[in-house]
Amino acid sequence: MLVDTHCHLGDAAFDEDRAAVVARARAAGVGHIVIVADSAAATAQARTLAQALQLSATAGVHPHEARTWTPAVRDAVRAALEDPVVVAVGETGLDYHYDHSPRAAQRQAFEQQLALAATSGKPAVVHARDADDDVAAMLRAAAGPAGPGVVLHSFSAGPAVMAAGLETRAYFSFSGMITFRSWRQAEVVVACPADRLLVETDAPYLAPAPHRGQRNEPAHVRRIAERLAELRGVSPAEIARLTTQNAARCFGARVAQPVDTRR
Repeated sequence: MLVDTHCHLGDAAFDEDRAAVVARARAAGVGHIVIVADSAAATAQARTLAQALQLSATAGVHPHEARTWTPAVRDAVRAALEDPVVVAVGETGLDYHYDHSPRAAQRQAFEQQLALAATSGKPAVVHARDADDDVAAMLRAAAGPAGPGVVLHSFSAGPAVMAAGLETRAYFSFSGMITFRSWRQAEVVVACPADRLLVETDAPYLAPAPHRGQRNEPAHVRRIAERLAELRGVSPAEIARLTTQNAARCFGARVAQPVDTRR
């Protein structure tokens, strides 16, 4: 089976057909979905959906929303991490492309969420855009025997983050971007250690070719896995085996449990 390790299933884009989306994912061989949160409200929603659909969730605040990070939000994320359905912290990180939140606020929220990941024993799902030097430095600063696990989500960063990820044994999660004609980082896909590979959709965003421009959904993670297999010169079955095994190691055995479409 395949695991979609990053999907915004709580997004309003799925309000009309969420159950059908999950059913299509199962039919496509996607055995599990990690529902990603990007705010305190989205964390609560992701937990509710994960419980109802026998999926998994994350708890955290996206860099776009870092201006909302407060001690109360930090405590709420910490409490959510005690829920077995919550398998990771985030989506956290830095985004200097849009700067929707002040950079100092982004760094503070990122640093504290990395700390929560370390203390909870659950990985941090990291967003990095146009902030490579700071992301790399903060990953290295948080690393160590008691440091957090890290997932570099929808990886498309430059060599600084790649080097920091390799050094800190991060997981590299690839999205539909690797199917785009504009993708120019095939060597990164090849260089990534086999035991660090993950696949994701980032749905409803970043639909892979030939669905680009449409709403993305978890079933399309199969196309991403096929492209990953092409780039690495292995079979799609091998990528499915590797990435599911890696997802279970990263997020816990829960994500190796198939979706129950009867719910």
